[in-house]
Amino acid sequence: MGQRVLIAEEIAQSGLDLLANKGFEVDVALEMERSELLSRIVGAHALVVRSGTQVDAEVLDAADELEVVGRAGIGLDNIDVEYATKRGVMVVNAPQSNILSAAEHTIALMLGLARNIAPADAAMKNGEWARSRFTGVEVADKILGIVGLGKIGSLVAQRASALGMRLIAFDPYVSEDRARQMGVEMLEIDELCKMADFIVLHMPRTPETAGIINAERIALMKPSTRIINTARGELIDEGALAAALAEGAIAGAAIDVYAKEPPPADSPILSAPNTLLTPHLGASTSEAQDKAGVTIAEQVALALSGDLVPFAVNIEAGAEVDEALRPFLPLAETLGALFTALAGGVANELEVTFLGQLAEYDNRVLALAVQKGLFAAVMDEPVSFVNAPVIAEAKGVNVRKSTSAASSDYVNLIRVGGEHEGRKISVAGTVVGYQGSPRIVEIDEHAIDLPPSRFMLVVHNDDRPGVIGRVGTILGDAGVNIANMAVGRDAGGKHALMGLNVDTEPSDEVISTLSAADGILSVDSISLEGAPEEI
Repeated sequence: MGQRVLIAEEIAQSGLDLLANKGFEVDVALEMERSELLSRIVGAHALVVRSGTQVDAEVLDAADELEVVGRAGIGLDNIDVEYATKRGVMVVNAPQSNILSAAEHTIALMLGLARNIAPADAAMKNGEWARSRFTGVEVADKILGIVGLGKIGSLVAQRASALGMRLIAFDPYVSEDRARQMGVEMLEIDELCKMADFIVLHMPRTPETAGIINAERIALMKPSTRIINTARGELIDEGALAAALAEGAIAGAAIDVYAKEPPPADSPILSAPNTLLTPHLGASTSEAQDKAGVTIAEQVALALSGDLVPFAVNIEAGAEVDEALRPFLPLAETLGALFTALAGGVANELEVTFLGQLAEYDNRVLALAVQKGLFAAVMDEPVSFVNAPVIAEAKGVNVRKSTSAASSDYVNLIRVGGEHEGRKISVAGTVVGYQGSPRIVEIDEHAIDLPPSRFMLVVHNDDRPGVIGRVGTILGDAGVNIANMAVGRDAGGKHALMGLNVDTEPSDEVISTLSAADGILSVDSISLEGAPEEI
């Protein structure tokens, strides 16, 4: 069987099918007790959860083979991301899956609260016809205060604008120019509380945002203000909110999320007047559930394949990669692997240099790709973008990164250099062509031009007639076909380097024969996992 993916909470069948079709063993075990989770996680390569499973240090320590934890949704409150990172476990989520559903639910709650839909419905079903008791308010021309102008907050702003509302917002991470483009005026949180007729919350729960709506800020609000929370229950002091509603200090509250879910029977918010309460339905649409399941399955599959994962939350460089850098990711990983193969071990000091136009970008993810390649051949465990820096630290490898806009021969160049057991090694490469094919253009300060391949030979030799022919004859007699060859001289003209792509891996006997041949200084036989076998 393939790698095992433990599904601890329900996701869409389309997500399960995607994993199965990619060859993974899909182990569905819903509603597990804690003890069963700790037992079942042993040997699992991936764990998929929603919000109900606590993935803490105990679970992560029990997971001896775990490479990735996938959260089928946005929030990560139930996952110890910091400890997962220390363990080299990638954490991924599906941040785009339910944003539209959450935004629509916010608008639905706002309109339902404004027009007293829930109490009017209850009265009708109780046989009452009480039109005057349920007079509501229009939202047109009212001021909507958006606390958190991220993806969901922005979608709410678009829809509220179409309803004719005036938009104000608080978000320390959104520029005034960006807000202005959306037709939103940025204010400090206290000013927003004073002005808004409706307040919607769309912030994550952090130590800074917990209790952002407290008794002091509720006291700033107008008696006509209505609060809607579809983000995180901890953003509001529920006791203070319930007290304000009971006193008539504000007009109402629509709540979808709670500090404790489900809220206990004695929660003050359950008995507060003028409320519209739903049981965390923000993401509960069939479309959102399907998108979350498919998205998290795709992310888990990428992680288990060793690829860069767009929605990984604990990669040092961040998961978003500029499209201009994507073609260089395979090259960077190949250069790392080639360096380790030439060195015959792991160097303690390494310098990764980005030259040309690459110097203008955030190159951290490319540096991670180099490290991923460096350690892939010398580690028993899989090496990922998450645990590569953890492995580097554990092995005492100091990776320095530098940039230079100057690259005399190439528009873009990546160079990896270092020293192992007294030997200096350097490799450099670029990408060429429309599809961005990787090319090795320098080995040990010798200029060459060679595509990476599954099997390669690097030969240091005297720069004199007959040596190249001798190498070809030895390989030919051994039945090793040369697919490609590149030759580079050193600056002094005494020595040269041959880089060869070969179709099959030469035997130890062939390497010994080559090494002993007249004019040959050294021979490195290189096997690059993942490189193409044919050129």
